[in-house]
Amino acid sequence: MSRRSILAALAIATAACLTTQGCTPAPQSQSESITLSYSSSYPPTHPFSRADISWMQWVEKGSGGRIRFKPFWSGSLLSADQSMIEIRHGVTDIGLITPIYARGGAHMLRAQSGFYGGVRSIPDQVAIYDCLSARFPEFGKELEGLHVLAVQGGNFPGVLTRSRPVRTLKDFQGLRLRAPAETIDVLKQLGADPVNMPMGEVYSALAKGVIDGVVAPADTIRSLHFSEVASYFTSIRFSRGAYPARALSDKAWRRLSPDMQALMMRSRQVWEEALAAELLKAEQAGIDFGKQEGMTFIPFAKAEQQRFDGLYNHDAALQAKALGTLGFKGMPVFDTAQAIIRQAGENGPIACPAAHITGQEKQ
Repeated sequence: MSRRSILAALAIATAACLTTQGCTPAPQSQSESITLSYSSSYPPTHPFSRADISWMQWVEKGSGGRIRFKPFWSGSLLSADQSMIEIRHGVTDIGLITPIYARGGAHMLRAQSGFYGGVRSIPDQVAIYDCLSARFPEFGKELEGLHVLAVQGGNFPGVLTRSRPVRTLKDFQGLRLRAPAETIDVLKQLGADPVNMPMGEVYSALAKGVIDGVVAPADTIRSLHFSEVASYFTSIRFSRGAYPARALSDKAWRRLSPDMQALMMRSRQVWEEALAAELLKAEQAGIDFGKQEGMTFIPFAKAEQQRFDGLYNHDAALQAKALGTLGFKGMPVFDTAQAIIRQAGENGPIACPAAHITGQEKQ
């Protein structure tokens, strides 16, 4: 049965439940064991999936066997762009969600991931997201019907180039780069020619000289074999934010006993730490592999990075204001994220501001 057929059947079943009020699941008893389905669009060998497996093992052990998992990998059950809807409707109990790729219904969650200019690390990304999520109810509204079990940050993209090293912002002039959509306007300001193409096509495009480089994190040097078609990696930091990345359906949540619900909430830290560890491990493996293959790694001067962060944040503010056309107040979220980052500075801890942020009511 196709995914479309499954969703159609689920829609009919949901309507029947609403009519008969007979589909409320019975809560788990103190001795009952439950098997929950887990779905991901990635194969089990991917760093994300390794973290997922570590989390499942922790929960199974912590529950004393009362919670078990049946995983479905490689997109066999869950899609990337419709995952939030599919989990809500019971296609799977728990799954990897990607609101940054959602086609609709996650405008704030997608936009806010671009408001973290100047952020320093994966734990900081997650901490800032938690501050924003607690402060702005729009986050929760877009996650209605889901219980977030992990928020995910990510390695910072740099720039891989074939034959022209990037040492300063001026060196972007004339470069044709595959880049994420949120970086395109900034790269155009620097004189680059950014293009958007599926990451799976980048290797051949680099090999043929169709593009000069790609904006991507260092882990792709190994995982996508970019060391074979690129000679330089520049560690300019394209800031990125965190987003909710693993979620449990409300229907599955209500099947769990209160103590198992509490266990799930405690497991969030375990999952997030496992994700961060796997991401950093993959990044270092990419760097080590690139050096072995003879790639040149170029540091980016602090002053140049600060100039770039300024351009990035200017563009992010424009995107925040543009949310007003969809009925959202984006500037308060942007202002708060930037206030948190400024307050932390280069070495300080991330702390959620308790006071009113200047400009918070701007559209």
